[in-house]
Amino acid sequence: MRYGPAVRRRKLGAELRRQRDLAGLTSGEAARRLGWHQSKVSRIETGRSGAKPADVTRLLDLYEVADPELRALLEALCGGGASDPEGSRRGWWHAYRDLLPPAYRDFISLEAEASHAYTLETTVVPGLLQTPDYARTVTRAALSDLPQPQVDALVEVRIARQSVLYGGEPLRLHAVLDEAVLRRAVGGPEVMAAQLRHLVTLGEMPQVCVQVLPYSAGMPIGITSPFIIFSFPHITDLDVVVLDHLTSSLYLERKEDLRAYSAAFDVLRSHALAPEDSLTFISKIGGGA
Repeated sequence: MRYGPAVRRRKLGAELRRQRDLAGLTSGEAARRLGWHQSKVSRIETGRSGAKPADVTRLLDLYEVADPELRALLEALCGGGASDPEGSRRGWWHAYRDLLPPAYRDFISLEAEASHAYTLETTVVPGLLQTPDYARTVTRAALSDLPQPQVDALVEVRIARQSVLYGGEPLRLHAVLDEAVLRRAVGGPEVMAAQLRHLVTLGEMPQVCVQVLPYSAGMPIGITSPFIIFSFPHITDLDVVVLDHLTSSLYLERKEDLRAYSAAFDVLRSHALAPEDSLTFISKIGGGA
């Protein structure tokens, strides 16, 4: 179990090593061709040190990796991608780098590069589905000592993150929400009613699937804490489970962890209401909020 930046380095290094193997080169040969010491290639591949975007680009050129999506993903994993010509899903958070801790920036970058996200929420509406007023209430409750301008900036970040749900290749989000998420009157009746209407609107989008795990389902599996699984295009070895804690996020990257949480998510969604029934359920609660 590692925090985000270390996970990114290891996953980037593992994929660069795989691409080197596909190119039929040893680490020493790759280093020689680039005029590097072999230890530099080894440190990058094992995740012991970070890689500069320019170094990753040179390695990908050497390995003749032509797939633009794969190149963009790997460059983003090393902190690149800020010059993305589309300017939509990569790098926008750099404007907030003085406000956001490294682990949160890392989470945002993974979210921006993922193709699918599967999440269980037991307490609050997932950040990608929150309204500004709901997000402000949640942020203020979690960070009560923070000055209001910083709270507002964090809310801006949370709303800006939602851009991943739009555009030509949006993130496909599948969220299972415990019924308690819908019953908890965050921000008061008006804020909560607007949030529930927003949930229904987003749940009708083809790239968003919302399912409610009602109280009547009991506890189908012994997982009661929120988690999210990020899945990436091209490279399943980059998939990762993120567990949120009050002051940090924990990243699980082992294949057995991914299998366990993926299986848990399948069980949870099988016990949840169907997507259409879930939206009806949310609308009924919203009518009384």
